[in-house]
Amino acid sequence: MPRAFKANPNHPAVDYLVRLHADLGGKIWENRKEAERLAEAMKHVEAVIRLFDPAYNVRRIAIRRRYKGNAWFKRGTLFRHAIDVLRKAREPMTARQIAEYMLAAKGVSGVDSKAMKDLAASVRMSLQNNDGKIVKRFGEGIPSRWLVAT
Repeated sequence: MPRAFKANPNHPAVDYLVRLHADLGGKIWENRKEAERLAEAMKHVEAVIRLFDPAYNVRRIAIRRRYKGNAWFKRGTLFRHAIDVLRKAREPMTARQIAEYMLAAKGVSGVDSKAMKDLAASVRMSLQNNDGKIVKRFGEGIPSRWLVAT
């Protein structure tokens, strides 16, 4: 039977949590100020657009989301590196294995699990986008194994 939790207002964790709460509140406040500044800047840009074209509908402007990518491979090079790994491979490989070999080839070590998971997902998606063209899936099952199409 689990023991009941006994509240202790003098516990050292309470002081830490109070400071953490205050820090988070400060970050929220700073972000709200930044959001207000950015919204004001957008209004100025909209006003300049209307100077050039008064009939332009600024509501149709889509918000651009930023993709940060990863720190090791520039945009457009990930798939090329994955193909290089597959060409050197002796047997079909999973996206995770390919990502690990790609990082090893760059001399990168000590990658945290989230970054590795994201990189493997990027490799997997690029392989799936080129399935049947440059690469092909080997066998069935999960995780998929890949090799260069001949």
